[in-house]
Amino acid sequence: MFETTKKNKFESGIIISIFILVITLIVYFICNALELGTISIFIALIFSISSAWASYYYSDKIVLALNKARPATKEENQKLVNILDALMVTAGLPNKPRLYVVDDAQPNAFATGRNPQNAVICVTTSLLEKLDYYELEGVIAHEMSHIKNYDIRLSCVVSVMVGFIVMLSDLFSRTLFWGGLKDNDNDSDSKANGIFMIIGLIFLILSPIFGSLMQLALSRKREFLADSTAVEFTRNPDGLISALQKLENDENQLETANSATASMYIINPFKKNVSDGKKNSTNIWSTHPSTADRIEALRHLK
Repeated sequence: MFETTKKNKFESGIIISIFILVITLIVYFICNALELGTISIFIALIFSISSAWASYYYSDKIVLALNKARPATKEENQKLVNILDALMVTAGLPNKPRLYVVDDAQPNAFATGRNPQNAVICVTTSLLEKLDYYELEGVIAHEMSHIKNYDIRLSCVVSVMVGFIVMLSDLFSRTLFWGGLKDNDNDSDSKANGIFMIIGLIFLILSPIFGSLMQLALSRKREFLADSTAVEFTRNPDGLISALQKLENDENQLETANSATASMYIINPFKKNVSDGKKNSTNIWSTHPSTADRIEALRHLK
């Protein structure tokens, strides 16, 4: 687990660095398309560093806002609070995660935050209604595993940054179609601008795809570890197995789900959109490993 935590911290730093580079290039090409001159690179650097800082320090608030989450209360969510308090003893987290609730008919949950000191666990109201004590304990333990392993920093930062890159890509494409390049009296400058614009366009097309693939791969890779770590916390694999089965078989759609945060949930919130023939398989576009594979892995722990 220590090696995983160390690796997650390192990968988070690498991803943030790549994000700054990508955003710098994107904004530079946008400014270049608008013919802002040499000031373009300075605008790009300021914008990329500022957006990376905001994405890192406010990623949890952004994710909670996207999912329309509200703080849980002890009066309304006593069982949830009791489970979290009990698991704090075995999980060994330095701070108790804040609890949030999303009003939705699909049972699901996710954890977010930049580190264990600023962590959040968010569950849907349906999860609280449909799961018994030990099933809910398994789900909360799974999310606490993501917190302890620093998965939350990695997944949250990637989700926010990938979404931001997609937004900038859309803005750049609109700039090209609406504004385009103005005529330039200097042929060499015109050719240079044309080359930059082509490179920028290719980069903008590929960056959201690579970013999304990275987001999907990171999620799949860490779900198995979080499941096994959750069992270490609860000593009860049956609770998590039963919870995963209930979540997989539930037919409700998560109304607040979006592609940017789908990989953060314990189970794919868009599972209803997956055809029955491919529901239990994992492919390159899967945000999660198949539930059948996860349950099989948990049974081997018994």
